[in-house]
Amino acid sequence: MSSRIKVSSAFDGGNISLIEANEPDNIRVNIPKDTNSNFLQWFYFRLQGVMDENCTIRFENAHEAAYADGWYDYQAVASYDREYWFRVPTEYKDGKLTIQHTPEKDSVYYAYFAPYSYERHLDMLAWSSSNDDCINHDLGTTAEGRDISLLEIGRNQASAKNIWIIGRQHPGETMAQWFIEGLLERLFDESHPISRALLNQCRFYIVPNMNPDGGVHGNLRVNSKGVNLNREWMQPSEELSPEVLAVQTKMAEVGVDLFLDIHGDEELPVNFIDGCSQISSFDQRMANMESLFNGTLLAVSPDFQTKQGYENNHFGEDTLKVAAKWVGETYKCLSLTLEMPFKDNELLPDPEVGWSPERSKILGADVLYPIYQVVNSPEMK
Repeated sequence: MSSRIKVSSAFDGGNISLIEANEPDNIRVNIPKDTNSNFLQWFYFRLQGVMDENCTIRFENAHEAAYADGWYDYQAVASYDREYWFRVPTEYKDGKLTIQHTPEKDSVYYAYFAPYSYERHLDMLAWSSSNDDCINHDLGTTAEGRDISLLEIGRNQASAKNIWIIGRQHPGETMAQWFIEGLLERLFDESHPISRALLNQCRFYIVPNMNPDGGVHGNLRVNSKGVNLNREWMQPSEELSPEVLAVQTKMAEVGVDLFLDIHGDEELPVNFIDGCSQISSFDQRMANMESLFNGTLLAVSPDFQTKQGYENNHFGEDTLKVAAKWVGETYKCLSLTLEMPFKDNELLPDPEVGWSPERSKILGADVLYPIYQVVNSPEMK
């Protein structure tokens, strides 16, 4: 390897395996598998020593990714300061993903999507807890000793509705935590009427990061035990999925009136909701709440749509192992999965940044409107 070119990923969320980097136009890498798993797709690395050089970075094993079809029409993100992330020309062909980019600085970072670091997660917990309406609960510990943290936000009213929101069961879906950051910022804005109204009616139980171990490791789908948390909701265990078990225990203690599970989808270039019509207890009341939620979000956010989404049998036999389905069946409440794209939103494209942290945060703030409408609907009275 040329002494002036360096590829590294030994940092929080970093993930890459270097094959060779002899010249800027011949940088070859592989995406490592998730911890104790065969899933692979998330990458995040630093490239140095190629300022003003025409770089070609080839991901040789892209065809082995968990969602290889997701590479089509996908553009990787890059950043010089790890704050502003922009899209760079990317092509998937003959089983290889290729980035073509001429860095303007000596150091540049590339990632599957804008990372959300563990340190930023801890900062989120800290600034949230400084609000008088927020309590930071410790629900337990991950397999590697990291905290499973829950934010309880409300004004202690006895008749409050319990609103649950979780994110990053799949740690590589970092847009979920950007979404929750935007939601929290809006919820803590005392001058905003939607926030004041909701905090007078509801208690929010928010888990910003369900999978801190997986995030630190740079995993796409699993925790440090190699377990996909969003298939653990029927039989979670302290050994393999303590994150899910801890959340279910708290849910049983306080109850659930509305549940949102925030995710990212590798293939569909849109934002969409996946509901609970497949579960046995789905009834007209739940259907009405789903319709009201979708209709309200559609009315307030041009970034949302209802025409594209998962097929009705998308999860097959795993349906009740999935968080939103299990919660809907268990608590007979409105229970939804919200998906955002790794690509751009094709209905409102932005060639510079694609779907981004900023847009995820805005959608997170906007989701308070449909929550408010459902909470005040006849079905929730």
